[in-house]
Amino acid sequence: QVQLVESGGGLVQAGDSLRLSCAASGRPISPYYLGWFRQAAGKEREFVAAIRWSDGGAYYGDAVKGRFTISRDNAKNTMYLQMNSLKPEDTAVYYCAAKPLLSGPVDSRLYVYWGQGTQVTVSS
Repeated sequence: QVQLVESGGGLVQAGDSLRLSCAASGRPISPYYLGWFRQAAGKEREFVAAIRWSDGGAYYGDAVKGRFTISRDNAKNTMYLQMNSLKPEDTAVYYCAAKPLLSGPVDSRLYVYWGQGTQVTVSS
């Protein structure tokens, strides 16, 4: 089992920055992708970014490329999502998730472990 706990959400204005954290515990996560997904009200869950824990390889969804940066701290078993130049359309519940390295990191259906989510609201 891998337990994931997100933090760092909140209410910000358009153009502001915010950093989300995802703390992992339980079994070792080196053989996993850790990813961020988001779900806005009435919409499907969307891939935001993912990181291959073993070597830090990063992947981004098209909507956030150039604005968001994913990173990890091995010593703290914590993943981060630095979100810059936030837009109202970034408003969503953001989820942290983990999946084994058996396939690519984009499909939410392949993620096994999920956090409880953290709300990000960007006002215009």
